[in-house]
Amino acid sequence: MIQDELTRLQEHAKHDEALKAELKATRTSKDYYKDFCDVAKKHGYNIPLGELADLGDEFCDTMLRSQNGGGEHTFDVWSDFLGMFFDAIG
Repeated sequence: MIQDELTRLQEHAKHDEALKAELKATRTSKDYYKDFCDVAKKHGYNIPLGELADLGDEFCDTMLRSQNGGGEHTFDVWSDFLGMFFDAIG
């Protein structure tokens, strides 16, 4: 499951400065989701690009469905899983 892989990668990056720097460097690339997935794969993590791109939307959809009658507004901040990932690794 992609969430498990991201959690494992996150914990690894918190304790490996070289990996953290390599992951953070992807943020400035033109196609940073793809480059992030490539770095993760290089280090043994299975984080498919399509699943990563869909993860934030899927989470927001689930949160909206869980409200009585459904929510009217999206949660933009929750849809940025990579942003939250980078916040967590420091």
